[in-house]
Amino acid sequence: MPDPTVPPTPPVPLDALLARADLGLRRIAGPADPAAVVHWAHTSEMADPYPYLLGGELLLSAGVHIPDGAGAGYFDAYVSRIVAAGGVALGFGVAPVHDTVPGALVEACEMHGLPLLEVPPRTTFSAVARALWQLMAQARTAELRRVTEAQQSLATAAARPDPVPSVLQQLARRLGGRAVLYGPEGTEIAGAGADPGEGTRAALAKLAEVVRPSTRDSSDARPSSASDTVGGVRLVAHALGNGEGFVLGTAAPQRDAGDHTIASVAAVLLSLLTGERHSGSGAGRSSALVRLLLGAAPAEVAPLLGGDRWRVVHGRPDGRAAPDPVAASALGAALGSALVDVTGGVVRVLVPGGRTVDRVPGWTLGVSAAAAPPDWPAADTQAARALARARATRTPVLRHGDRPALADLVPPHDADAHARALLAPVERSPALVDTLRTWLSLHGSWDRTAVALDVHRNTVRQRIARCGALLEADLDDPDVRMELWFALRRT
Repeated sequence: MPDPTVPPTPPVPLDALLARADLGLRRIAGPADPAAVVHWAHTSEMADPYPYLLGGELLLSAGVHIPDGAGAGYFDAYVSRIVAAGGVALGFGVAPVHDTVPGALVEACEMHGLPLLEVPPRTTFSAVARALWQLMAQARTAELRRVTEAQQSLATAAARPDPVPSVLQQLARRLGGRAVLYGPEGTEIAGAGADPGEGTRAALAKLAEVVRPSTRDSSDARPSSASDTVGGVRLVAHALGNGEGFVLGTAAPQRDAGDHTIASVAAVLLSLLTGERHSGSGAGRSSALVRLLLGAAPAEVAPLLGGDRWRVVHGRPDGRAAPDPVAASALGAALGSALVDVTGGVVRVLVPGGRTVDRVPGWTLGVSAAAAPPDWPAADTQAARALARARATRTPVLRHGDRPALADLVPPHDADAHARALLAPVERSPALVDTLRTWLSLHGSWDRTAVALDVHRNTVRQRIARCGALLEADLDDPDVRMELWFALRRT
């Protein structure tokens, strides 16, 4: 994790401040390190500034804290505390308290390796701070421009006939290093940029294994990215978010502020390029859709989808907001399926029959029994009913039972004939049938039925009373309820 004390604005090289002619700053002690950068400026006249520094500061002082007759010991302690706090440099104003920089302070800064800047009388500390923020703003603008140009070049590369190598080439050029795409088995599929050497290559491949999700153990949580530094080269591995096991690795000699953003954009593009849409399973599903549109039977195209038995999942987001395509795709990704449809405020997802459907935060789900292609319409109805019951009972996931029931003991033809005859008085009103089914499934609860159907509880009472009158039955009788439930399950 990044240090929370470091601001998001890029730091400014100390030499850039010294180069500002309007400030007139002059280094009079300490090393001339081109790599020294300043994160912010801070003014303090405390004898011990350590408690007030976060690190990365240019500390500005006019020497008000220096007592009369201060010797080398005082300045040694003062400078050592600045260094211990992570201060980058000390700027000393020579007016109005001191006409010159104390010689003992110069010696202490030289001894502790702290750059000491002389601030001339005409330059205020506010001017130094303002110049620093101006340079930071310029650096931020330049960094944003660099990231934007990199994003555009990566998007252009992704549209080329050879998108994966092109994206890797652009990424390697933008980072000034090497970019590698590893396959699900850990082998290097493609790479671009300068070869960092055998040892660095091996370290990067090992880092890729850290983030690659396990295909055998779904509970094996892996980080989405990992980093390391080997021989001065920054190594980063990104797990691609398509669930296919691909990993993007980068090796660059430096780590600029926008490099992570640029690599993340490349990882998203490569996720799309290597996802199931471009894999064998994705091609099979596209073929299945084409065959269905051309008149093939569901049973014929089911093997192209990757299995003969599938479950239908109906989902609704918690709250009143209707799901949009982005939310629907997110639910499909959480369930591990790209077969997603949004209809009437409900997201329908087709998942393999052998896959367990677990709770998805923010969603209420109804799951059908595993069904063969001829039974998919019935499975869709099962999922819809399970979702209605799950919402009414505030259950995150409710699954349709797929155990043999007593109804299986009655021949289907006889059961269907009995159901039609029993429900004939109400069959012309779908609203009455749905209300009766939901009410019975919720053990006669008015409130839960109202929630499941999105109607007022008085509407539920009126409909149930109407059902009782049309059926000429006492709906409080458990035997009547059982018989009606048996009939409703056949519709």
